[in-house]
Amino acid sequence: MKAAWYTKNGSARDVLQVGHLEKPEAGPGQVLVRVHAIGVNPSDTKARTGIPLPVGVERIIPHQDGAGVIEAVGDGISPSRIGESVWMYEALYSGGTGCAAEYVAVPSANAVYLPDVVPFEIGACLGVPALTAHRCVYADGPVNDLKVLVTGGAGAVGAHAIQFAKHGGATVFTTVSNERQVAIARAAGADVIIDRTREDQVTRLGEWVGRANERIIDRVIDVAFGANLDTTMKVLKENGVIATYSSDAKPEPTLSFFPLLRLGATIRFIFVYNMSSEAHQLAIEATNRGLQEGWLQTTIAARFTLDQIEEAHEFSESSKSIGKVVILVD
Repeated sequence: MKAAWYTKNGSARDVLQVGHLEKPEAGPGQVLVRVHAIGVNPSDTKARTGIPLPVGVERIIPHQDGAGVIEAVGDGISPSRIGESVWMYEALYSGGTGCAAEYVAVPSANAVYLPDVVPFEIGACLGVPALTAHRCVYADGPVNDLKVLVTGGAGAVGAHAIQFAKHGGATVFTTVSNERQVAIARAAGADVIIDRTREDQVTRLGEWVGRANERIIDRVIDVAFGANLDTTMKVLKENGVIATYSSDAKPEPTLSFFPLLRLGATIRFIFVYNMSSEAHQLAIEATNRGLQEGWLQTTIAARFTLDQIEEAHEFSESSKSIGKVVILVD
């Protein structure tokens, strides 16, 4: 089978290879999926650059998320799954190889039924972003009638967080940094969109409620925890929640203990790979419900072939990428 892999850490152009490897088989509890599309996530590119290969592992076939059709099943799995279209999550993390190949064997639970109306390229984009977004929004309970601030609302996680929160009955505020991102956030359903490069978030929120400097946000879904913390503390209500999944710009933020203590704030760190089985299942069910009902949408930024995996990684890592990058295997 055709596959992509790397044998050492480094830049995409320096370490990624495309060639032919032996086709895997479905082991006990697994399904063998003919891959049609692969999603590119930041965690995929960061692993390539910074996470050393485990001892004894010769190569890494990357990519946690993908979509395709089940071709065979291992012991303990019903043959009725053969021919089923699925979206996959945490393929590599589950102990096998990643989705950057024509075939991948994954635990049956990691291959989720993909509704017929959903194309493979959309299914390949769901795992990390949708599951992370759902957990960020709902880890602390329902959001009906709450006010939720989603920072980076045009990102893959951010846009899904807007959609989940809106579907749950929240009023959603979001931040963006250019007009292209405005369009994505608006399509996701945000009630108030703030251009953080031109507008003061605290002022805009005050204008919306009609009272300056009032804390109105019940929950913050945050893509840049350290960089946003000062602003977050000005708008978060007492006993509010910050659910954060990234802090690239400021990975070692300084916390102001007593202001956070007086707020009674909860800071919840969301890492999709260590979510509980229950949290995974709730997020999966909500994701498929959103797909079937049509309110969960994904923006595709660019499409590449498996032979172009280097370019796909480079594009994903660039500022040009607004939306999901997809690798097509057909």
